[in-house]
Amino acid sequence: MAIFNKDTKVPDPRASGDAVLSIIAAGMHFVGDLEGPGLIKIDGRIEGSISGARQIIVGRDGSVRGNVHATEVILAGSVDGTVIGNERVELQGTATLNGDLHTRLIVVNEGARINGTVRMSEASGADVADRPAVQVMR
Repeated sequence: MAIFNKDTKVPDPRASGDAVLSIIAAGMHFVGDLEGPGLIKIDGRIEGSISGARQIIVGRDGSVRGNVHATEVILAGSVDGTVIGNERVELQGTATLNGDLHTRLIVVNEGARINGTVRMSEASGADVADRPAVQVMR
């Protein structure tokens, strides 16, 4: 039977970053740094930094005490730390960011709160730290 054949290759989900989905569900509490490809969705609590993902979504009840770095960040919950979105950051109406934000493109919905500086650049997230800051609600 082919299912038990040693030569059968199982596709590696890491081959395409889009295929990997990681979820920290509501009620979960994770302490430590989290790094992974694809999509990371946070509905629980994380105490540590998150990086390496194509997209990080912090849900309405999700919270992160640490830095968040991805190609795209969508924030509906709270982050206490620096948020870096190499391409795009979206803050939904329920979002609270206590820290700095670095991105190329930003969307801020009514009701979102940013307590920190916002830096925007046409360059990637790694280069935005060299740009002048705009002070926002301290």
